[in-house]
Amino acid sequence: MNSTFDRVEGFKYFGTTLTIQNSIAEEIKSRLRSGSACYHSVQTLLSSRLLSKNLKIKIYRTIILPVVLYGCETWSLTLLEERKLSVFENMVLRRIFGPRRDEVTGIGGDCITRR
Repeated sequence: MNSTFDRVEGFKYFGTTLTIQNSIAEEIKSRLRSGSACYHSVQTLLSSRLLSKNLKIKIYRTIILPVVLYGCETWSLTLLEERKLSVFENMVLRRIFGPRRDEVTGIGGDCITRR
């Protein structure tokens, strides 16, 4: 009787996705999706004008950031993966603080001006 065993591509173990190649890329994608869902669940708080920016940062650090960085002590990241995490953090912080504007010219900080 010949039987072949199917390989498992990946599975969750204590909240972390383990794969055959031991790649952290899928885990980071999963964490960023979870962080995005967490952000959207508290989006009304973070966009409220009634809360101070310091309180919004505390909400970000205590609710959203732990969801994204759970288990990160064991990650060995490449520059691309670090960039993905940085882009997510900048996106959330940009939504908390709003667009930056130069007080003199009124031009946003994301615009590149040539002199």
